[in-house]
Amino acid sequence: MQDDDINTEGVVKKFMFVNRRAPYGTVYALEGLEMVLIAAAFEQDVSVVFMDDGVYQLKKGQDTKAVNMKNFSPTFRALDGYDVEKLYVEKESLEARGLSPADLVVPVEVLSADELGTLMAEQDVVMTA
Repeated sequence: MQDDDINTEGVVKKFMFVNRRAPYGTVYALEGLEMVLIAAAFEQDVSVVFMDDGVYQLKKGQDTKAVNMKNFSPTFRALDGYDVEKLYVEKESLEARGLSPADLVVPVEVLSADELGTLMAEQDVVMTA
């Protein structure tokens, strides 16, 4: 069988994007968000996890004037329009930073590290930023 004989059109993969870094100071958080939007635009099954300092990407009321960067946290509200509805936050990371789901710009499902590990094992692709 040649590669031309394989029809991959319409194949949907389960992509999980894991955000572990603070939102500003590097390009990782913003580029991670762009990867999520691209995967969703190609109609893949996309889920997004926020853990460690990545939970700060979702924090309400970010003031970015001091770092001279645009606050991109409102963009997370647009994910629903791309059918990205699977947003997870690691419980331990949220608690360690004194945050609760009410402090975040979008609704999330809070899962323990063990629950996230199980969910990650079910994915076709896991990407960490």
